[in-house]
Amino acid sequence: MVNNTSYVLQKRLLIILFLLVPIALLALFSLYPAGYLVYLSFMTWDGFSPDKTWAGLENYREVFRTKEIWQAFGHNFVYLGWGIFQNALGLFFALLLNSRLRGRNVYRVILFMPYIMNGVAVAYMFNYVFNSEYGSFNTLLRSTGLDQLAISWFGSPKAVNHVLGFITLWKFMGLNMVIYLAALQSVPSEIVEASRIDGANRWQTIIHVILPNITKVIELNLFLTIIGTLEIFDLPFILTNGGPLGASETFLTKTIDTAFKFNNFGMASAMSITLIAAVILVLGIQRLVTRRWGD
Repeated sequence: MVNNTSYVLQKRLLIILFLLVPIALLALFSLYPAGYLVYLSFMTWDGFSPDKTWAGLENYREVFRTKEIWQAFGHNFVYLGWGIFQNALGLFFALLLNSRLRGRNVYRVILFMPYIMNGVAVAYMFNYVFNSEYGSFNTLLRSTGLDQLAISWFGSPKAVNHVLGFITLWKFMGLNMVIYLAALQSVPSEIVEASRIDGANRWQTIIHVILPNITKVIELNLFLTIIGTLEIFDLPFILTNGGPLGASETFLTKTIDTAFKFNNFGMASAMSITLIAAVILVLGIQRLVTRRWGD
């Protein structure tokens, strides 16, 4: 009995010791910064002064009163629309390349290649593609007689966010396709064959057999897409720097500017907490919709 108790105690101590380092790292690099962010959101601080002034809820009130912040947040929903289309396109190519199409492995590699490219390199590449003077896209439009469509893509307030959204689709669609492809290959072939024996055509098999079996994966991809689109930063920062006239600013670029350009770290922290709350809200709605569809 004593030996058994000693063994159990040693086992628990060993588990605690193994968990001690990852828990300490989690607390140091995740929990502490998150708690400090919440603390700063209630303060007035310029980022340099050792003194911080208590502001209470004033930073949050200022966030909700500032029209420009919510205009920038509205731009994120353009990316969200492109992200949903990106998922649909990824699922379409996954269904297509899950068949016995000749050369399907080559097509898989080609569609996945943009994802492994460096984000900054992608931004600069599309900067040349959509350049208003010598860009390849406008050159193509002019050569086909569509001169009236050759506009300044990054200089048009109405077009700029859709152009940036298209670039995100081009880069990340291959990742969605690979995830969906893996999910499709995990669907038991027996139930697919059984549906065909029962007289279901390909479309009915996809809707009533295949998609219900990959609902969790669809939910995961939508989860990643929503987080990515609501927190997008790199493309508008590199390609347009929020221009023209703030037309391509996103909530995150506005937050970075508030902190590092205007030295208002208290309000920037409040904006970060607000963004986290918005992400949780949108993900909750997405979870509710996908759960009802899955049922």
